Amino acid sequence: MSNGLQAGEFSAAPLAANLNLKTASWRLASEVTASSKELESCIHAVERVPPAGRGKAALFVPIRFVTNNKLTKFDKLLVAFDAHILAETFKRDVTHGKIIHGDGFSTLKVKISALVGEVRKVVGKISSLLTGNAPPDIILNCHCPECNYQKRCREKAIEKYDLSLLGGMTEKERKKLNNKGIFTVTQLSYTFRPRRRSKRLRDKQEKYHHSLKALAIREKKIHIVGSPELHIEGTPVYLDVEGLPDRDFYYLIGMRIRQGDSVVQHSLWADRHEDEDRIWKEFLDILATIERPVLIHYGSYETTFIKNMCSRYGAPYIPSQTSEVLKTSEVSPEKNAPLIANTIKESNAGNTLSSALNFLSVIYGHVYFPVASNGLKEIADYCGFQWSETLASGLQSIVWRDNWETSKEIAEREKLIRYNADDCEALEIVTQRINRLGHTQTENKSEDTDVVDTSKLKREYPQGFKRNTFIIPELDSINKAAYWDYQRDRVYLKTNLSLRKSSNKSPSTPNALVPNQIINCEPPTACKYCNSANIIRHSKKRKTVMDLKFMRNGIKRWIVHYIFDRYLCKDCGLTFSLEYTHWNRSRLGAGLMSYLLYQGIELRLPLETVEKSLNKLFGLELGRRTAYRIKTYASKTYESTYSSILKALCSSTLIHADETKISVEGASWYVWVFASMNEVVYFCTETREGDYTQSLLKDFKGVLVSDFYAAYDSINCPQQKCLIHLIRDINDALYKNPYDNGLKQLAEGFTSLLRPMIETIDRFGLKQYFLKKHLPSVDRFYKNILHLDLVTETAVKLRERFDKNRGKLFTFLEFDGIPWNNNNAEHAVKPFAMLRKIIKGVTSEKGLREYLILLSICETCKYRGLDFLDFLRSGEKDIDVFAASQQRRRRNTKIRQTSEVSENLGGLVVPLT
Repeated sequence: MSNGLQAGEFSAAPLAANLNLKTASWRLASEVTASSKELESCIHAVERVPPAGRGKAALFVPIRFVTNNKLTKFDKLLVAFDAHILAETFKRDVTHGKIIHGDGFSTLKVKISALVGEVRKVVGKISSLLTGNAPPDIILNCHCPECNYQKRCREKAIEKYDLSLLGGMTEKERKKLNNKGIFTVTQLSYTFRPRRRSKRLRDKQEKYHHSLKALAIREKKIHIVGSPELHIEGTPVYLDVEGLPDRDFYYLIGMRIRQGDSVVQHSLWADRHEDEDRIWKEFLDILATIERPVLIHYGSYETTFIKNMCSRYGAPYIPSQTSEVLKTSEVSPEKNAPLIANTIKESNAGNTLSSALNFLSVIYGHVYFPVASNGLKEIADYCGFQWSETLASGLQSIVWRDNWETSKEIAEREKLIRYNADDCEALEIVTQRINRLGHTQTENKSEDTDVVDTSKLKREYPQGFKRNTFIIPELDSINKAAYWDYQRDRVYLKTNLSLRKSSNKSPSTPNALVPNQIINCEPPTACKYCNSANIIRHSKKRKTVMDLKFMRNGIKRWIVHYIFDRYLCKDCGLTFSLEYTHWNRSRLGAGLMSYLLYQGIELRLPLETVEKSLNKLFGLELGRRTAYRIKTYASKTYESTYSSILKALCSSTLIHADETKISVEGASWYVWVFASMNEVVYFCTETREGDYTQSLLKDFKGVLVSDFYAAYDSINCPQQKCLIHLIRDINDALYKNPYDNGLKQLAEGFTSLLRPMIETIDRFGLKQYFLKKHLPSVDRFYKNILHLDLVTETAVKLRERFDKNRGKLFTFLEFDGIPWNNNNAEHAVKPFAMLRKIIKGVTSEKGLREYLILLSICETCKYRGLDFLDFLRSGEKDIDVFAASQQRRRRNTKIRQTSEVSENLGGLVVPLT
């Protein structure tokens, strides 16, 4: 210490109060305790840097000493916290700190400004904990092994059955469950629902379910998802490596080799870093002597070990490399024998390393043991294995290695070798257990009572109607006596006289359909096939057509009875009858079918309900599923109409696009909506991928208005993203982060930009001539948001979203008639959503496609101001032709009405044409 100031003789707070910082001459202080308000930091050292010039203040640099060779973000945060306390104490900015670390006392300079925001967050959390009345929640995490209170916290977590007991669950997942009212492992276990895995996900990795892990713990049974069977073809070699991650030094390689009933354990030990190369070569030599070795390890540490050692000391040959060596060798075949033997050995080891099996990947997502985590220690304990040292762990092994390097005692080394061998043996036991599980599942045996196959679990629906299962048979019979049908037919019938009389009535016979009109069809003049006039009457036929007659203010049942003859041609010998236009092959008329489709498609009534209504009101005898057959017939009839609408839409200047989900025979399908100002088209795909959409719009040159779904971005055309979606997302983010000033500045800037645009649209409409004046405002908005000091992840992501979609947010300013929202498509989704609600969200692929064809025609008629029922009754297939006929009809009606008024007024009114 300079100027006679001894280390540890002062704290920073009295130093700031008692000394004149301008005249102070000390350079370094150690063991400084700095305090500010309710916070305090024990700083290892503080360096005072003299002023750079006259009138400038001295700088203070906090210094921390860390034993690790590799630094973590936590180490840098500690220095930043020291700087924060120093800045509060001395009322001066502290710009950087230092960390002196590792065996070589390396110095790292830490820039404090990059960590200020995170330090303030941590300080805020500490302050809230100190001011709060309740103690903080006990949350087990990866730092627990370093804490003196680990045992006590774990006991309390087990007492509460806290969610943090489950290894691998992140803080975000835990908070999400807490928001749903789930705080314990037992509560979480009741949320698991077995689901059928879809075909398109069979080749992908199985998702890990924390709820299934909780269920396994609650039931104390192993739960299996899929097939965990191993196919180990060769000699299994169980590998476990011990090392010092801080030094990138591997000092112990453990190999357990089972050949039949015999077991060999190898423990390759390195005293120094220089011995690492030796044990690696010994490891490869042992592998080369084993017939078809299969390397099995647990976790990614051994995977990293293999990669690092191959890069440091060279990888053995693989078969392709072996052949290349032999090809390029200039030595004679007789002298090549040692080279061939050596390369064969190395290729054997190379194959083994490249195909090493990480056993954790086999268990993950497929096998759920009734233990808190997927650690080898816990799983092996469940399988009955016991470690030689009760306190054995990866962290403890680092302590043992440090003790050995200090004392060189054989006992410390033996502890490490024994611990490594125990790990290899535990891995073997767990592997054998999984093998037995796989064989049991394949052979459909039920020997293991502690194993549950999740595919055989029955899903429970607690809110639905279901039959109760009673343990006592008498309770089952008592429960059946309370059912509605049982009581009405066997109890109330004996009690209520009116019910008895109504049950004795015989069912009424259906009334005969009396024809409203009888039509005798005209005879033909020539043969239908050969056009010969030499024909004679062959037989008499009749056909009754049930139809509806539409009157000015109502509908009436209309039965038409047709009488016609079949004829025989004497020249060709064929019989025939004329195909009259009054009916088709069905006994149902066009008016009846049109009315049924109108109720099912436009009014969105269930087709079974429409059948019952027609039978009741009009006295018809429509059979079961007649309405479905009519829908199928109509969809085939109007396929050409659907195709013409889709073609017109793809050649238009504007398309609104949206999509929604529906269940098709238990699988998730997607219904897409394309809409313009005059046309609407619905179509469905099996997935949400945009391949079919892109093929439809490959030649589209207009503007596509859509939400922010990524599938639309690959379509090569001008695009306008829906700003309503963006506004809703911004509003939700503001609700969730009410104190995020950066986010609020972004939202306010976007609002100020958009408001004048909406006012222009309200005044002049969607005209580019008036809207282009707002383009400079867009450029200013993007320049402003680049300079905003955004701290939170939410605000930064929103700015990135603005930047990513810059060319698609304000396209409506550059075109005529382009809206800034996707409400047109969202409005078109509503009719389909109403149908989905009626059919309970489940349908078949055939039924869905038929409905979408008819719904497209119905909504297109609505968008063009046409009546869907009138279109169906007209028999027309082209909507444009029908629209033109409707215009002529309205024009003629108007002219006729004008002429009648003119006549009534004595010719004073002249009709306008």
